[in-house]
Amino acid sequence: MVDDKGFHGAVTKLRNMRLQNKLLMGYLVACVIPFLIVSAFIYHQAAAELEDSSQEFAALYTSQLETTLNQFMEEYDRVTKSVLVDNDIINKLGDTRSQPIDEQALQQLTIQRLLMRVAILRPEIGNLMLISEDNSVYQYSNTTSMVNETSLLSQEWYKRLRGSNEKLFITGLHDRSYYEDRGDGALITVGRVLLGSDGAFRGVILIDLDPFNLLELNQDFVSARDKYGMSVTVSNALGETIYHSDAASGRVTWKQVLESDIDYTKDTSSKDLIILSGSTRLGQLVIKTQIPREKLLLKISKVKEVTIIAISAGWLVMTAISMGASYHITKPIKALRRSMKQAENGQYVPIESSQQANDEIGNLVHTYNSMIVTIRTLIEDVYIAEIKHRKAKFMALQNQINPHMLYNTLESIRMKALLKDEDEIAGMIKILARMFRLVLGKEGKQHSIMHELEYTENYLQLQNIRFDNSFKLDLRIPEAMRQCSIIPLVFQPIVENSINHGFQGYSKMMQIVIEGTWTEEGGIKIRITDDGCGIPPSKQAELRTILDEADFDKYKLEHGKELAGKGLGLKNIAERIKLHYGDSYYLSLLSSDGNGTTVEIQIPMIQSL
Repeated sequence: MVDDKGFHGAVTKLRNMRLQNKLLMGYLVACVIPFLIVSAFIYHQAAAELEDSSQEFAALYTSQLETTLNQFMEEYDRVTKSVLVDNDIINKLGDTRSQPIDEQALQQLTIQRLLMRVAILRPEIGNLMLISEDNSVYQYSNTTSMVNETSLLSQEWYKRLRGSNEKLFITGLHDRSYYEDRGDGALITVGRVLLGSDGAFRGVILIDLDPFNLLELNQDFVSARDKYGMSVTVSNALGETIYHSDAASGRVTWKQVLESDIDYTKDTSSKDLIILSGSTRLGQLVIKTQIPREKLLLKISKVKEVTIIAISAGWLVMTAISMGASYHITKPIKALRRSMKQAENGQYVPIESSQQANDEIGNLVHTYNSMIVTIRTLIEDVYIAEIKHRKAKFMALQNQINPHMLYNTLESIRMKALLKDEDEIAGMIKILARMFRLVLGKEGKQHSIMHELEYTENYLQLQNIRFDNSFKLDLRIPEAMRQCSIIPLVFQPIVENSINHGFQGYSKMMQIVIEGTWTEEGGIKIRITDDGCGIPPSKQAELRTILDEADFDKYKLEHGKELAGKGLGLKNIAERIKLHYGDSYYLSLLSSDGNGTTVEIQIPMIQSL
């Protein structure tokens, strides 16, 4: 159940993944997985072929060693048999202690000559010994190293071989402790049991040889040993090691082989080793060739490393290509998505289509641009028509009112009020006349921030007459800013809202501050702040929602009952700012419950003519 949920979660996550990531993942899966499969196949195929080649080489080399050792044993079989030619000497090898001294000396000389003739047959023979049945030792040496007879007779390997039934034998590796010089190194001994004409035991002939002389390592073997760690061991019928290629090649000493507890002759069949065996006809010698698979596959490991590097490099290249391809495919789709978001927010901007390909997506972008241009044209036509319509209505209203007649009439009313000592009424009429003059006398001229401030001051004077001087206006507008242009009827409706919603009664004077600052971009930011009771949070949320809708409702032709009921409210000002200056400029509400209200306006800096 958990796995099922995890699977569905992964499917959902994959389905919701961005299109660019889906394309990238698809490219990588389509390219990398076959690449990995092919690389793995090549690696295993190369490993198998290398192992087969190594086995073929080892089998060929083992066969050559069999031939060499057979020749060696046949040669020493012939050499040791040459002693049997002198049957008289062999038959006289009995107990010589009862013979006269001169006969003993003659026999010793005869045996010495016999041993010398045998030694001449093979150049590698350095020490040759003949031991009779009464343990008399006759030796011949072409070196300075002589055998200690007592020590030789006490050797375990000699005691074991004396009772052997084998006529021709070869001993395992043994030390040189029975030589007078007691030198280092190891020896093997080839021997033959000597029988008389009656078949009785007469003695044994022993030939000490250096193990190097058993097999000569050629250059092919040395190369294979260095590359693959191949080794060769030779053992006799008793399982004793008589030769090891590592010692013969100098990688280890013969002494280390002698002192090692490793049984080189036992069966070490393992998946970690490639083992090939052979044997000789004479002497029952066993040849074992071993190749460690780990060393054999070392070369393949380098191939593996190169393969991994190639895969990594290929993955990076394919990732870069995949990213480029997916980006190229999704770029117009992203641009289309951004443009649709802008259209949703009322900004109808076509997509740059000069670099679009003439494919399905390019055709879609072209069609979308045509639609956007059409929509924008229709909206602009309707908007311009509406502006012209409203301006015509305003001009008609202005034309219906004769400003001079209105000013003269108001002045006459004010004079009659003064004659009847109604100074307050006369003041109110005077202020109202100024306001009409500001509103109706701007035909052909730009409206400035200074005019807005004058109009707002006149409005607040009227309110102070009504509410017994309950309001104070603080203007903090730089002189240079007062000369800048602004659309009409912006400040007064905001001040009117402050009075309607923030006035707390006659017990406390309400202060209204109009402050102007320059923005970092060179625009104008104006804040109108009062210290009234503020706006409740629920009403704030409602007003902010209305102001947010100003961006979407700015192109509406009519506001119907909304405008009729609320007059020129905050939303109307926000819409006019967006329409006149663009979407970068705004009207926003900043208020805290019980701590007054702040309305912030941002407009561009435009010098008034």
